[in-house]
Amino acid sequence: MENKQFSSPASFVDSTVVPGDVVLDLSSMTSQTIKLGGGLRQDCDAISAMKAGTLRFSKPNKYWIESSQKRYVPCVEDTILGIVVDSKADNFLIDIKGPAMGFLPVLAFEGGTRRNIPKFEILVESSHNSILFSMRLIGLYQLEVGTLLYLRVVKANFGMNPELSCTDASGKAAEFGPLKDGYMFETSTGLSRKLLSSPTCPVLEALGKKLSFEIAVGLNGRVWVNAASPDTIVVVANAIMNSESLSGAQQIIMVDHLLKNIQ
Repeated sequence: MENKQFSSPASFVDSTVVPGDVVLDLSSMTSQTIKLGGGLRQDCDAISAMKAGTLRFSKPNKYWIESSQKRYVPCVEDTILGIVVDSKADNFLIDIKGPAMGFLPVLAFEGGTRRNIPKFEILVESSHNSILFSMRLIGLYQLEVGTLLYLRVVKANFGMNPELSCTDASGKAAEFGPLKDGYMFETSTGLSRKLLSSPTCPVLEALGKKLSFEIAVGLNGRVWVNAASPDTIVVVANAIMNSESLSGAQQIIMVDHLLKNIQ
């Protein structure tokens, strides 16, 4: 099968590509610096597709292939939801819904250095003779097995376990870290990208106008939702899972129908 001929950087953007298609020619982009996302590989001056999907571009310089699949392939700077499955002396093993476990160094938290190991506070409450008191315990940062985390992929080299972090590129915690309470469910990676797209995905915009809730979306096909009412969590989760094959207008109609059922 012959590769498609390259004409300009915009030739294949928003078009369907298949493995082997040459989508970019770096020899004609000597004055530009580009960033490759998932599904693309570089071979000398040629950037080719590694999987079938739609080539996407975001300003200023990032290209990737968008496709819908169950298994997640890690890519640097992806924001994901991971589950702690084991604890080691220097790191935590994290299930990221990919081909290999990710590892989270114990120092990959805000302010974490060899001289300043991250610490945490546990608030222990107990009652004695009807008097409630509290005690603060300070210790090494520990995460229990099963803890859900919002993470950033730092390294994703072929044949190696991805390295993760609970900080942004500047070393700040930002929104990263443990997610407490709420409900986590799985979707395809394509739906996750739609939920994070700009402008806001129609289903989230419609839900946000009527309901108050928190949401964290991972590019690895996991979504966490939390709200004051369990009914709200159920409605939001069902609306998101039902929206994948619907158009924008259909998503709004579906949300209105779900909201009528809980009123």
